[in-house]
Amino acid sequence: MSTASPLPYPLDGTVEPGGPAIARTVTVAGVAVEIRKLSVGELDNNVYLLTDVDRGSALLIDAAADADRILAEVGERTVETILTTHGHWDHIRALDEVAEATGAALAHHPIESEAIGHDPDVPALHGTRLHVGAAPVDLRHTPGHTAGSVSALLGPHHLFSGDTLFPGGPGATFGDAEAFATIMRSLREQLFTLDDDTWVYPGHGDDTTIGGERPDLDAWERRGW
Repeated sequence: MSTASPLPYPLDGTVEPGGPAIARTVTVAGVAVEIRKLSVGELDNNVYLLTDVDRGSALLIDAAADADRILAEVGERTVETILTTHGHWDHIRALDEVAEATGAALAHHPIESEAIGHDPDVPALHGTRLHVGAAPVDLRHTPGHTAGSVSALLGPHHLFSGDTLFPGGPGATFGDAEAFATIMRSLREQLFTLDDDTWVYPGHGDDTTIGGERPDLDAWERRGW
């Protein structure tokens, strides 16, 4: 395991770029899974390391930057898969180095392959199931921020939303009305069908919950961003 000692997980999931990781352990399908969160790079990118505590098997979500830091957190875990939520440059800068060091399979939506520079070993299509050891992680195609954006659901109540959902609204669609309509459809049809107590771990910044954001969904639609 990692030699780094994470801090207890705060209620808002705050981490600072270059600061210590935070961690919590949850039970999914009878499996104890550590969720470790750290922030890297100048854009406060979140990296998530999910580990089956008993087996030491891990899933890494978004090898965004600072490969040495990520690998220090990985420690002796066996990273079986690296999931890239989408192919924007700030989410993939450490991907090649971390993948080479760990031998992990690469999972992303095939639409993102050109941006990422690799075809996926595991195509991250809607409905694909990954695993953290023995715990299931189900993928949902949530386009809008990019055409191949995906979100990942650990068990029923832990959602890793990439840049699709943040506290206060959807991810950026860069003034593209069609993309905004698409991301809102992704939110309504894929993410806000989840229970209100579903914890949301976004690609940047603090965490939220589906219930905490649900009352503002129509207001986001009206404001158009």
